Amino acid sequence: LQCLTVLQRLDVWLSGGSDLCVWNQKLDLLCKTSHLSDAGVSALIELPKNCVAAAVGKELIIFRLSASSNGSEGWNVIEVKRLLDHEDNILSLVSVNDLTFVTGSHVGELIVWDALDWTKKASECNFWDSSVCPDTQPEIKLSQSPNETSVQHLTSDEECVFAAVGKGIYVYNLQMKRVIACQRTAHDSSVLHIQKLPNRQLISCSEDGSVRIWELREKQQLPTEPVPTGFFNMWGFGRANKQANQSAKKMQENTPMYFLELVGDLIGHSSAVQMFLYFGELGLATCSADHLIILWKDGERESSLRSLTLFQKLAQNGDLQLK
Repeated sequence: LQCLTVLQRLDVWLSGGSDLCVWNQKLDLLCKTSHLSDAGVSALIELPKNCVAAAVGKELIIFRLSASSNGSEGWNVIEVKRLLDHEDNILSLVSVNDLTFVTGSHVGELIVWDALDWTKKASECNFWDSSVCPDTQPEIKLSQSPNETSVQHLTSDEECVFAAVGKGIYVYNLQMKRVIACQRTAHDSSVLHIQKLPNRQLISCSEDGSVRIWELREKQQLPTEPVPTGFFNMWGFGRANKQANQSAKKMQENTPMYFLELVGDLIGHSSAVQMFLYFGELGLATCSADHLIILWKDGERESSLRSLTLFQKLAQNGDLQLK
């Protein structure tokens, strides 16, 4: 067993391993597929029209669920399509909305898919390229190890997909079809799990035991600021001639630049933090290889609530005099 997902619309849940199983809320097995592969199903997401997308090695398999026609509670799982666009194992899946979902692979491929007809809408395969983050100095490396380029986890909102790639975090804008911001070394080791929060914030956790909070902010561009060389790489210019310089400068003026700023660091774990659960105003729960589960709360909010409670008690006791 490698993954689980709940299909709210059908009131069933799925488990993925060497095969795909459908269960009801009473834990009754309703049906399952035949053996898929030795690698098994590594990730699952729900799609429209009673379909699911299952990552099986390099393949993305679309299944459709249908109720049995004989009136029983049984279900049928039918394979509809196999998508073979990835060159390496698919590690992460995320649903953006009813029209779009995104996949990420071990060699740094990110593909944006149409959720209705399962065609490829866009892709990004060079997260480590300097053109992705034109505001940072490119690192000179002869080759990239798989651990540095692997898309470990994905999260999304209606506007962007946030990808944990190696030690870094990359922000891919779905409308622009390009990466608009990145933090190449968000952690000292691989980023294992990320989640989008309200107010343009993001939480990430890593093998290094750290949990960090980031905020996506727009960078203020100065008219006299020199054009980064990354723009020329992006458009394929070998040398920054005058015409290329003007084109890139015009693009820079019309395109807002963003960056990820570290706004919080949760220190408490001594080993890899595999994942976390975010409960909104109630706080955050992190789980780690150090055998600890830590519950966190927003310190600023808790301080404000304590102050409010104190003033209410003082007012009730008549100790608070307004001047």
